[in-house]
Amino acid sequence: MPSIVYLVPNLADPAVARRITMLRAGGATVSVAGFLRGGAVVPELHVRHCVCLGHTFDARFTQRIAAVLRGLLRITSRLANWPRPDLIIARNLEMLPLARRLQNRWARQPQLVYECLDIHRLLLRQDWLGRSLRAAERHWSSTAALLITSSPGFLRHYFDAQSSLPSLLLENKVLLTQGAIPPAPRTMRPNGVIRIGWFGALRCQRSLDALAALSDRCNGRVEVVLRGRPALSEFRDFFAQIAGHPHLRFLGPYSAAELPQIYAEVDASWTIDFFEEGQNSAWLLPNRLYEGCLFGAIPIAVAGTETAGYLQRHGLGVVVPDIAAATLDNMVAQLTPERMERLAAAVAHAEPTQFAHGAEDCRALVARLASLGSGKTQVAGVLA
Repeated sequence: MPSIVYLVPNLADPAVARRITMLRAGGATVSVAGFLRGGAVVPELHVRHCVCLGHTFDARFTQRIAAVLRGLLRITSRLANWPRPDLIIARNLEMLPLARRLQNRWARQPQLVYECLDIHRLLLRQDWLGRSLRAAERHWSSTAALLITSSPGFLRHYFDAQSSLPSLLLENKVLLTQGAIPPAPRTMRPNGVIRIGWFGALRCQRSLDALAALSDRCNGRVEVVLRGRPALSEFRDFFAQIAGHPHLRFLGPYSAAELPQIYAEVDASWTIDFFEEGQNSAWLLPNRLYEGCLFGAIPIAVAGTETAGYLQRHGLGVVVPDIAAATLDNMVAQLTPERMERLAAAVAHAEPTQFAHGAEDCRALVARLASLGSGKTQVAGVLA
């Protein structure tokens, strides 16, 4: 099985740890190098080698570019004692130039894989900056053997026109390498009370405004619970706004081990995000979609998004046309106890593999990566 060097923009990102776990569970040997955001510390990633190349900060694009340039100067020396890997995986655009620099270190170059799980809004601009970034992406990914992405929306709306690379669709499913996690007992609430959970990467001011106002108007009929890591730069004053609404609570970050319990404590999962409206947020399939469905929460999505299409294809959840006050009030009025039971039953009866990757998926991923150096023709595919 292959040895892999994984280059990442944020060593402390829980999604990075999940991908490393998936690669290791599939039989790969993994070393990782990358940056840290803000004042984070390097977590225990259970890899052969781990190197921090510097610190970067959210919403500071110029600083991140400067960090990448410094990384270009030091990556070969910092990784000088590392043996040649079979593969280099570059997670996101900013890691591609580092991957190419590292790839050129060896006469027999390792295969390069480009993993892109978000399309940054700067890439979609139609001015000189957007054109320059797209040209840079085409250049730096030109020697890649495979593109990994997490949503068919990214392929349809961006990569089909931008890239000729063979692609692998690897959805943001929950990783269960030790078998199924038993569901936690669902928390019972007074008849008619609906608790909505908004979990994960919290970065949408419009969602916070809508949920806070809804909880006020319903005056106890709807409770809202927020968990995760808020991107404070995207909110007017996150903590002050939370404090001003008695039926809305923020309970902080959580670990993967807590997923069954935190979703058992809510009835519905808010999967809506307008952070990059009409672009990345409309095209992605978020972690919270799979987490909520796997652990029994009814997903709520907004029409016209990839998430809404997913729910409609599978007969799950609630899709609203928008998040205007009248629309959300009407949604709550229609969520009678009887309808909630039907919606929850549809989620509970769905095949769990629709929402989770198991050990066999890990092995299939690593086998696909190992085949890149075999000379076999690569075609687009989906990791089920």
